[in-house]
Amino acid sequence: MRFDIITLFPQIFSGYLTQSLLAKAIDKGLVEIVVHDLRDWSTDLKHHKIDDRPYGGGPGMLICVEPVVNCVEAVQQMGHAPGTVVLTTPQGDRLNQRRVEQISQLDRLILLCGRYEGFDQRVIDILKPIELSVGDYVLNGGEVAAMVVVDSAVRMIPGVLGDEQSSWDDSFSRGNRILEFPQYTRPPEFRGHIVPEVLLSGDHARIASWKTEQSLKKTQLRRSDLLNGD
Repeated sequence: MRFDIITLFPQIFSGYLTQSLLAKAIDKGLVEIVVHDLRDWSTDLKHHKIDDRPYGGGPGMLICVEPVVNCVEAVQQMGHAPGTVVLTTPQGDRLNQRRVEQISQLDRLILLCGRYEGFDQRVIDILKPIELSVGDYVLNGGEVAAMVVVDSAVRMIPGVLGDEQSSWDDSFSRGNRILEFPQYTRPPEFRGHIVPEVLLSGDHARIASWKTEQSLKKTQLRRSDLLNGD
């Protein structure tokens, strides 16, 4: 799967792309991530400016339509096939595991990272991106949201995780409507806190039953809306 990330601050991704499972997935050729500096498409050759004041007044600056559209159109030509354009915005549809699973099935994704007061509306009118929100809050920019999209989608790609069962067992995965059960590892006792006996029993049927029971209890306590089908 290929991700093209369009941003005003490409350096933000330098560390992120070289760590942990994502770096291994890139090394294995399972994932390709290309970061593009939007300023390279600025029409201001001297200062590489890409923003301007909004018509009608208002605080802050807007990212201009021309460099964004030109950039996306140029990036589309760089891959073997066109990519699905995604704009991260608090006004978008909420990103959830179902949407993550859909995204992970795509061959290519082009992520637009906003800044300042956002994009000129014509960016959306012309490019018609999928608008996604990672939550009901506002970030300084779309880079962190883009990382969320990449991170959640990449782990669904076969071969990325050491154990494919991990992504199947995750909360919300594959239509799962209950939260994950509590998990433990060595030592069996620490400061009076003891690992549940059933997990040490070796009885796989009991363990499976315990995990289901604990998942239901946690979901009822923390996210009862999931059990109610909300």
